[in-house]
Amino acid sequence: MNKIVISLMVLLAVSLSACAQNKTETKMEQKVLVAYFSASGTTERVARELANAAGADLHEIKPEQPYTDADLDWNDKKSRSSVEMQNKRSRPAITAKLQNMQDYDVVYVGFPIWWYTCPTIINTFMEAYDFQGKTVIPFATSGGSGIKKACADLKATYPDLNWKEGKLLNRASKEELKNWVESNL
Repeated sequence: MNKIVISLMVLLAVSLSACAQNKTETKMEQKVLVAYFSASGTTERVARELANAAGADLHEIKPEQPYTDADLDWNDKKSRSSVEMQNKRSRPAITAKLQNMQDYDVVYVGFPIWWYTCPTIINTFMEAYDFQGKTVIPFATSGGSGIKKACADLKATYPDLNWKEGKLLNRASKEELKNWVESNL
């Protein structure tokens, strides 16, 4: 009886070890990108920390015409950001297009929340590449809004993509980022 119990325990330990090794191998085989747009530097800081936690490459989504403080004045209905967010077809031009997007398996897409959703420059980024077969994971920073509407808007606009649940990462610690990355494997 003891030999059977010991044999079963050894078999269980070997099986669990193999499962853990497979998860690690899967993580190592996946090529990960953290792409982000940041108007004030807040999202950039989080994107850098996330890329570090994920062992990912980092790519800034840069507007061809940088945003000024006046452009970002959400109280001014004629400011550039206000005008863009009122027009669902707005696609601000971006620079520095990635030449190797096809190499990535997982793409984290980060942005500040504007008018309860993602800035229209994120649509420019999403439409510049083929995301078929990739896992896409949104993340955001915000002064007071959540990410749910932004995630719903992205999924509605690009329904054929493999979306994972997004997360607001305003004050995420390095450990929280690492745990979130591991939960997305």
